[in-house]
Amino acid sequence: MIKNIIFDWSGVVKDAVKIHLSVVNKIFDEFGVNHITLDELKENWVQPYMGFYNKYIPNVSAAEEQVVYEKAVFECPEGEVYLTIADSIKKFKEKGIKMYVVSSDLQRTLLSEIKRFNLENIFHEVYTDIHDKTETALSIIKKNNLNLEETIFIGDSNHEVEVSKEIGIKSGAVTWGFQTEERLAKLNPDYIIHNLEELEKIICQQ
Repeated sequence: MIKNIIFDWSGVVKDAVKIHLSVVNKIFDEFGVNHITLDELKENWVQPYMGFYNKYIPNVSAAEEQVVYEKAVFECPEGEVYLTIADSIKKFKEKGIKMYVVSSDLQRTLLSEIKRFNLENIFHEVYTDIHDKTETALSIIKKNNLNLEETIFIGDSNHEVEVSKEIGIKSGAVTWGFQTEERLAKLNPDYIIHNLEELEKIICQQ
């Protein structure tokens, strides 16, 4: 039975794939790199995210990327919540499930989105600006004494699956985010989630 959920944000709760492509290409503009397509992004995106940027811009540092990233983010339109996932999250809250957010998104954008998506006072803890999510996820588990078998990390990339396997919790990979279903399947997550009905079934009907 699932009693604890760690959520990634962009690509899971926030429908941000096309916006993310725009951000990536704006960053590439700053470093004189050719634009990529959405298909190329989904085939090559990897987290922690510097693994992706260093593939295209080998000598860029995380600090340099962050400066350009912040500029690019605020030049793009605001992201919207993915379909009715906010309603699903509220259902989980009503069932007493503890929920956390671990995201590489900027604090000021993510916190404003929580408010805009009407998800205030839902999450037990929210962590932003995270590059490698392993230590943060492990800290959440230890700090809150979470049962590993009752905890799942819901994400849209290799990183959330890999972190889940490393620390011994369940992994749920959604297919509406930044990586293709084929890439996610190769990582053997506990669940591949195609839509919100499947997500609710996994969380609520155990």
